[in-house]
Amino acid sequence: MSENPRKDEFTYAHSKLCTGEAGRTGDWRSSRPLIDLSKCTPSKKNRPSCYLCWLYCPEGVVQRSIPVEIDLEYCKGCGICAEECPTKAITMVDENHEE
Repeated sequence: MSENPRKDEFTYAHSKLCTGEAGRTGDWRSSRPLIDLSKCTPSKKNRPSCYLCWLYCPEGVVQRSIPVEIDLEYCKGCGICAEECPTKAITMVDENHEE
């Protein structure tokens, strides 16, 4: 058995992601992801489910947590998380957008 057993037997990646392999690259982006927690499946159901944003993030900056968090210091703003979100809980906003 592995050192770090999976907490959720259904949601996992087959390879390990390396956060920030290219350094702090968040200042490269022109738009950033914004999560509407009222639409986000794990937040709505208060249980680990979905996490497609985490699975498809090429930079490994999405945390598989409740609520889902995105490390903006390393996020390049590619928008894949927003594209893959089935509930459209993630939208890409202008980098200067005020919450």
